[in-house]
Parts: sequence; structure tokens; C-alpha cells
Amino acid sequence: TLFRSCYGGTASLFNAANWVESSAWDGRYALVVCGDIAVYATGSARPTGGAGAVAMLVGPNAPLSLERGLRGTHMQHVYDFYKPDLSSEYPVVDGKLSIECYFSALDQCYSVYRKKINEQQKRDEISKPFTLSEFQHMIFHTPFCKLVQKSLARLMLNDFLSDSSANTESGIYQGLEAFRGMKLEDTYSNKELEKALLKASQGVFNEKTKPSLLLSTQNGNMYTPSVYGCLASVLAQYSAQQLAGSRIGAFSYGSGLASSMFSLRVSQDTAPGSPLNNLLSSLSDLPERLEARKRIKPEQFADIMKMKEETHHLANYTPQGSVSDLAPGTWYLTQVDEKHRRFYSRRPPTEKEAVHQ
Repeated sequence: TLFRSCYGGTASLFNAANWVESSAWDGRYALVVCGDIAVYATGSARPTGGAGAVAMLVGPNAPLSLERGLRGTHMQHVYDFYKPDLSSEYPVVDGKLSIECYFSALDQCYSVYRKKINEQQKRDEISKPFTLSEFQHMIFHTPFCKLVQKSLARLMLNDFLSDSSANTESGIYQGLEAFRGMKLEDTYSNKELEKALLKASQGVFNEKTKPSLLLSTQNGNMYTPSVYGCLASVLAQYSAQQLAGSRIGAFSYGSGLASSMFSLRVSQDTAPGSPLNNLLSSLSDLPERLEARKRIKPEQFADIMKMKEETHHLANYTPQGSVSDLAPGTWYLTQVDEKHRRFYSRRPPTEKEAVHQ
């Protein structure tokens, strides 16, 4: 179990992959489960919170593989978003600082990633510098969707500032000439640059990143599973033939802070029954799962959150409420005894799920 803010799922994925590649591996699969408590106190931030979990099976012959040696990581001690009060589930957030930390970490990780992949390409006698164009898809940790669009634009800015001969008369850098000599650290609060970047990168965003926001736009920020919900969104909307061989860039961020940029390569095997086809089939009903959710009024949600506040960390407690709205196969809490031991039960799975089990 890892507790590293929203970065915990990525740290677990890296650890699992390292184990499978090591001499300690005993032939079993590793299971990475990303989950979190993504709730806010009453106020403007509360609607951005989401609920969800993502599980990943890690082993050989996978339909998605981590590209070896291509990882840029940046860590820093900073109080941008944290939970100092263990009697509450709610975070303390410095919004302006948190966004600046996110962008700074993105710049640092992309710089290291590009350096590593350029070194690889040089060994392969590829002289062209790596740019955003070589990601077929680019996914991000998603606190809110507008931040992701600005982040994709920042990657374009990094490419632009690294290319002294970039064409600003036409093409993707059109309209950026006035910003050619800027330093990255001076750009975080420049609204004119931000506006120009969003305009210049709109087409690239629509192509490479917008499809990944299917879950985030409807479900909010899940915290730890966020970037992997974006991955699931991409996989749910494309065929095996469309994805085969593609490179998916990923930026994972956790406040405090820890961050990494890495890439996944999609298998070329699109045959019926292949691991890739099986993976995509398992995600094909994602839109239907979203539509199957029960809608409630904001007042009802506020009442639920109030009850959670009042019962947080209670011992000798039996949760109240109906389980009828839980999906088949869901595990749920039934009792917390006087020693804070927790007991669970499960809704019966569907017949199809029972057969798979």
C-alpha cells in the first residue's frame, strides 16, 4: 500500500513493473489498484470531486507496455495541497500555488523525458529532436479539464522555446512570435501567452488529449486514479486497429509533490482474442456505465457529505443507508467495531460476472 497523494497509483505501477522485470519475480501477475477519497468541504471546489477506482494487471505479454528508459520524474517539498487534519477527509488547498507547481513539474518532467528519448533516438541514428507530435495520445492527471488543456499547451510551448527556427508565420506555432525569447519560469502567470497558446494548440488538443477526458468531464477528479481514468477513456473510444503501435504519453502528478512523465506503447497484435482486443472489449461499455449512474440533487449530496463528516473515524458504528443503488458485485462497509476493525459484505454479482469469477 502506497500513500503518495495522487501519485500513489503511478508509484505502485512502477513498483509492480520493476518486480515483474526483476530476479525476484516468481511468475505471478501484480495487481495495482488506484483509489482515493476525493471530497471537498462545502464551497466552490466541492463539485470538482469525483469517485472511482482503476485496477491494472501487470505481467508479461501485455497489450500496453511501459517504454523502457523513458521516464522523467520531478519531486519537491511544497505545501500546495495536503491533509494535515486526520480527523477530517477534507484537504487544505493553496489553489494558485498548486497550479503553478503542477505546471513547473510538467516542464521539469517533459525536459527529462525529451532528453532521454533524444539520447535513444541518437543511438538509433534519428537526428530529429523529439516533440509532442510523436505522441499519438497525451493524457494527464486531471484536477479539472481546463488545466489539462493548458498543460497540453505548455508542452507545445516547451517544444517552441526549444526550437530557435520554429515557424511562427504558419503551422502550429502561428501567433507565438512575440513570446520566442521567454524563459519558462516567467510564463506561469502570463495571460497573453496563455491565450495565444490555447489558440495555437486547439487542434492538437482535440486530436491527442480531448478524447481522454471522457471520464473526467462526467465524473470529476478521482485523485489517484485520475490519469488512469484518462487512459481508460482513450481505450474505450478507439479500435485495436486505430491504437496498434501507438505511443501514449502520460503525466502523473501528486501534490506535495511527486510527478512523472512516461509513455506506453500499444501492442501491434490486433487479432481476435488478443490481449489488446480483450482489454478494449472490457472497456467498451464505459459510456453505458456512466449513463447507468443515479442522479441526485445537490441538496441530497450535501446531506450525505454531512453524515460522512459526523461519522468519520467513529468506532462501534453501523453505516446507515440503502445498498440498493450499489452496482452488482460491489463490496460495502457493514460494521466498524469498538477496536476500529472494519467488516464488509457484497452485493451479489450479475450472472455474467459470476461466470467470469
